[in-house]
Amino acid sequence: MSSKNVRITLQYEGSRYDGWQKQGNTDNTIQGRLEEMLSKLFEQTIEVNGSGRTDAGVHAVGQVASFHVNTVLGPGKIMDMMNRYLPKDIAVTDAEIVDARFHARLNARAKTYVYRVSTGFVRPVFERREVLYLPESLDVEAMRKAAEALVGEHDFTSFCGNRHMKKSCVRTITGITIDEVTTSLGGAEYEELRFSFTGNGFLQNMVRILVGTLLEVGEGKRKPSEMEGILAAKDRESAGTMAPAHGLTLWSVEY
Repeated sequence: MSSKNVRITLQYEGSRYDGWQKQGNTDNTIQGRLEEMLSKLFEQTIEVNGSGRTDAGVHAVGQVASFHVNTVLGPGKIMDMMNRYLPKDIAVTDAEIVDARFHARLNARAKTYVYRVSTGFVRPVFERREVLYLPESLDVEAMRKAAEALVGEHDFTSFCGNRHMKKSCVRTITGITIDEVTTSLGGAEYEELRFSFTGNGFLQNMVRILVGTLLEVGEGKRKPSEMEGILAAKDRESAGTMAPAHGLTLWSVEY
């Protein structure tokens, strides 16, 4: 029986989970559920490596993970078996056998996160767990102007939720877009802002703090010109509030 390195793409609705990474004080994590299921399924200890951690309550449509397993099964059969035994809010959308040296986190080159904000008068009933409801008039152009200052290589200490971070907080954001989207359902129209962030890596809570700060710009509480000063301060207190977890989704990972 040969050892195979399996790369999978995952979707999950993260509302009821304590984030991606397994922890000693809880077994209710995405990684923990995957490892428990796979270890029982293949009767061997299996460690699953994700492309990155997502916080408690954060979702994913394109999370990538990898694991080594001794099996004669092909990727299609492995995927089918996983989906049969996984909870209904976790699904494997793709599986393939990759080079033994591939590692979902270490080989990742870029990630894209999307944060959704519903701004209309009608509350999004069916997507309430994936969208932040903020029925306010926001200055979208001011937020886009502020976002321009955040693109590029910067020290994002001010946007890091870990105040005791000892490693470098320098990251490169290659793109930030804020799209206005209108959808219809049952005769009702839903207005939504979608913040999309692409970069080579993100610090703990970084995207949520970026969104919270940009929303304060949209509300007129901050000016776009303040972004350079916030970056230079390297102080979490200088940035805005952290947006709630449920509006954030890990969208895709590039290799």
